[in-house]
Amino acid sequence: MPKGELMKGKKGLVMGVANSNSIAWGIASQLAAQGAEMAFTYLGEGLERRVRPLAESIGVKHLIPADVTDDASMDAAFDQIEQAFGQLDFVVHSVAFANKDELKGSFVDNTSRDSFLLAMNISCFSFVDVARRAARLMPNGGSLVTMTYLGSERAIPNYNTMGVAKAALEAATRYIARDLGPKGIRVNAISAGAMRTLSLAGISGGRGMLAQGRAFSAMKEDTSMEGVAGCALWLCSDLGLSTTGEVVHVDAGFHMMGLPDGGDEG
Repeated sequence: MPKGELMKGKKGLVMGVANSNSIAWGIASQLAAQGAEMAFTYLGEGLERRVRPLAESIGVKHLIPADVTDDASMDAAFDQIEQAFGQLDFVVHSVAFANKDELKGSFVDNTSRDSFLLAMNISCFSFVDVARRAARLMPNGGSLVTMTYLGSERAIPNYNTMGVAKAALEAATRYIARDLGPKGIRVNAISAGAMRTLSLAGISGGRGMLAQGRAFSAMKEDTSMEGVAGCALWLCSDLGLSTTGEVVHVDAGFHMMGLPDGGDEG
């Protein structure tokens, strides 16, 4: 990615880097190339071992354990962030979870109460909680960005509980944007097309989602990591001033298509 200075002097938090294929990593790499200083959060020693080499490769010095379902863990994480940076300019939230057994077949028949609440807690409420904590460290305003998918708006096969959680996340984005707007904090979501990530691997028929996304998109191409990262750069940088409460689709135009092109009628 080309080097630049759009994020020079800005400090931020990136949540959700899992490996070199994760969207959070693509975004972090772009932000680092533009001069941002960042901290990463991780959950568990296994993930730390995967994430640490990536962090070090782009100069990220602060790896912080954080369990978004545990208030004490989040208290400790944001204490460390405050000690490291003093204040924040941006947060990228790429955190979501639903039980794999429920990401297939019938949403109505396969969804249990406990699993539904867990998905909502991790995939939606965590952004609300992070926004509240991050806002205290943004005295000069800032930007919060979360990740969503078209399954929030339309019924996508096998996306099920995650689609409902993402719909709640998008609504939360608008309410957070309303509340934090007077403080100069912008809050937006990026709706990325299907990409080869760990999250997609957990969905039954994930490979088919990739193929269909390409075939049915307006541009007849896969969603590019560069495009998603570029959108995040826009929203996190001063280029994104005055943009808030938006769900920005980066999916090669898949979201706006009706029926796929069937060719000329005979």
